[in-house]
Amino acid sequence: MDILHRVGAKTPAPEPIYDALTSIDGLAAWWTRDTSGTADEVGGVIEFRFPPVGGFDMEVVELVAGKRVVWRVVGESPEEWLGTTIEFDLRQDGDYTIVLFKHAGWREPVEFMHHCSTKWATFLLSLIQLVETGTGAPAPDEVRVGDWR
Repeated sequence: MDILHRVGAKTPAPEPIYDALTSIDGLAAWWTRDTSGTADEVGGVIEFRFPPVGGFDMEVVELVAGKRVVWRVVGESPEEWLGTTIEFDLRQDGDYTIVLFKHAGWREPVEFMHHCSTKWATFLLSLIQLVETGTGAPAPDEVRVGDWR
């Protein structure tokens, strides 16, 4: 089971989005301010934290400059996320960079999956906002849609 989203950012090329996905400063500007690790090389591990509820560790498993970023959830994470993958496929379509997002490999459609789908949508909009305006809405400043659990 997968979570799927499609968003577009008005950009002349995919590089600004790719950069926001492959740098710690970029990730901290749209997903969570509490981000550390190595995002720009395959095999690197990125630690995303959402105090006080916890966080996720992601291993970078694929990078194709300007086109694709893939992470695998490892280490600290909710049980439902462990072993799943997060994929960002980028392509240019006129004045827009299209992001096809996939959170793949959920074992079953538990209620937490529904919550995560909503949260991914808000954070993907934060990514687009960051690229288009220079300012995202990362945690803890994101749009609130309820508690984690």
